[in-house]
Order: sequence, then C-alpha cells, then structure tokens
Amino acid sequence: MPDVLIYSSNFCGFCRRAKALLEQKGVAYREICVDGDPQSRQEMMARSGRHTVPQIWVGETHVGGCDDLFAAEFGGELDVLLQAEASAE
Repeated sequence: MPDVLIYSSNFCGFCRRAKALLEQKGVAYREICVDGDPQSRQEMMARSGRHTVPQIWVGETHVGGCDDLFAAEFGGELDVLLQAEASAE
C-alpha cells in the first residue's frame, strides 16, 4: 500500500471528508495534525505552497486539498495514482 500522508486539523470539516473518502476506499494513511503545532504547519506550507488543510500526498505526489482529492476520485486518477505508487514500492 502506498504511503498516504494527510496534514489536517481536528476542527476542519474538509479534513474529515478527505479522511472519510480514504477510509471508504480502504486506504491507510498517516496523519499529521497541525493544531497547535506551528512547526508541522510550516513544514506543510513549505512542501505544498499552501496554507490550508487538508494537504494530501500519495507517495511523493502532492494531490492537494479535499476538493482536489474528490476531483481525482471522480476522474479516476486517484485509483491510478494509488496503484502506481503501490507498484513502485
């Protein structure tokens, strides 16, 4: 299974939606909560160029936020990305 990383906040509805989609697909993920953790938030912003949560990576590929994740799912790209990353392991 590919390494899926999500930077999130406990108070973010978009984070909950993104995690629910991944869970529905049976995708395990590693979560870094940026609440009260300025170092993790700075790391997320440096990696993504964005300041909003969630920010999601599949392997080394930055998927983006919740809307980006759902767009990839509806367009079929998420499964392709997950399979490609799983094959690369």
